[in-house]
Amino acid sequence: MDKKFRIGIDLGGTNTVFGIVDTDGNIICEDSIKTQSYPYIADFIDASIECMKPLIAQVGGIDVIAGMGIGAPNGNFNTGRLVAPPNLPWKGSTPLAQLFADRLGLPVRLTNDANAAAMGEMKLGAARGMKDFVLITLGTGVGSGIVANGQMVVGHDGLAGELGHIRVLTPLPPRLCSCGRQGCLETYCSARGIVQTAVDLLASTSQQSLLRNIPGAELSTYEIYKAARQDDEIARRTFAVTGEILGSACADFTTFCSPEAFIFFGGPMKAHEFIMPSIVKSYKENVLNIYTDMPQFLISELMDKNVAVLGAASLI
Repeated sequence: MDKKFRIGIDLGGTNTVFGIVDTDGNIICEDSIKTQSYPYIADFIDASIECMKPLIAQVGGIDVIAGMGIGAPNGNFNTGRLVAPPNLPWKGSTPLAQLFADRLGLPVRLTNDANAAAMGEMKLGAARGMKDFVLITLGTGVGSGIVANGQMVVGHDGLAGELGHIRVLTPLPPRLCSCGRQGCLETYCSARGIVQTAVDLLASTSQQSLLRNIPGAELSTYEIYKAARQDDEIARRTFAVTGEILGSACADFTTFCSPEAFIFFGGPMKAHEFIMPSIVKSYKENVLNIYTDMPQFLISELMDKNVAVLGAASLI
């Protein structure tokens, strides 16, 4: 039987999304579960299998599935293991690929979630035709996929590319990261980090802001974006500071891979009209002067699709 479908899994800190992908890169069907609802990996595997069963049946059963790819935080491409993922409930080293392979009877490959997104972008999105680029994903955390000379950079141990855990200097107070260190890029430029920046800016001034009318538990990057579109100065400053930090970090990243483009993906980048100008300005102010060729700063072309599902499926 023609195995014309692949399963792609985007295992995130909030949701885990399962998709069936055809050979043309179309997501035929998908569903999701809440990652944090399963503190034990065995329960997560059980829930995942139950979620996938109707999807697999919809495309004709397991016999038409060639295999499954998974993108996950701290996913080790070489070993198929999750290694101490900071935003997931399972600590230590978990043989995730093997656990799924044993249950499904399929080949299963695992990689870093941002690497999976970068592969999807390279095959189907803004990075088509590029051999050197960095994809930066903003969500529960900050991930990155680095492609150099047309190859994904995974390092000797399969764990390279955690740019979200580069420590950065900012005008804001240092923040404790879920990895246990202070001052990681993720603590400022993830969705949670952006919200915290808004909170810090509100606390530093008595200036009026629409954000003061939003209960703390309901404050989100989307609410900040809505306020920014209404010319709220604190909201706009929040995104400007985020862009300044990202731009400076990109200037540092350039020194070791000199990419053709930086591509940004994730919910916070829906506010790109407020973030991107600051990214570019900060990059120009901080980049080493030998890098005279300005990279492109692009928004993912797959923002309305699950690029990580597509990229994970492409592992097979």
